[in-house]
Amino acid sequence: MTTTLLRPQDLNEIVSDGEMKKMEEERQQKQKREREQRELLEAFMARDIHPEVMDRLNKVIRVAAEQGHKEVQVITFPASYCNDRGRRINNMLPDWPDSLEGFAKRAYEFYRKELRPLGYKLHAQVMDFPGGMPGEIALFLKW
Repeated sequence: MTTTLLRPQDLNEIVSDGEMKKMEEERQQKQKREREQRELLEAFMARDIHPEVMDRLNKVIRVAAEQGHKEVQVITFPASYCNDRGRRINNMLPDWPDSLEGFAKRAYEFYRKELRPLGYKLHAQVMDFPGGMPGEIALFLKW
């Protein structure tokens, strides 16, 4: 029984097929990531304040205060969810709340109406800078 050795042309086709398969898998992964990011954005924009927010806040704030803290991180979201991609928050401009959209905007309005009159303060901060651009934004409730 004689075995025919693979020819370079056959090997090139195998390599090419492997590269095509890898490229297709990468394309599908990219589409999946984009779809997941789009779904997260849509959920964030549609999300509303939870009906039990006061009870939840009281528990979190009490625990933080008992541990000697004077602030709690209440929300994080990508800077891309801001209408200026986090620029006003990064530059600590006084009108930073105007850059908020979706759930973050509703959370700020809740703070403004319910918590600020009680003496709480809200601070926004860019938490990281992937590629030199604002990444995650965090809102901190302070007392």
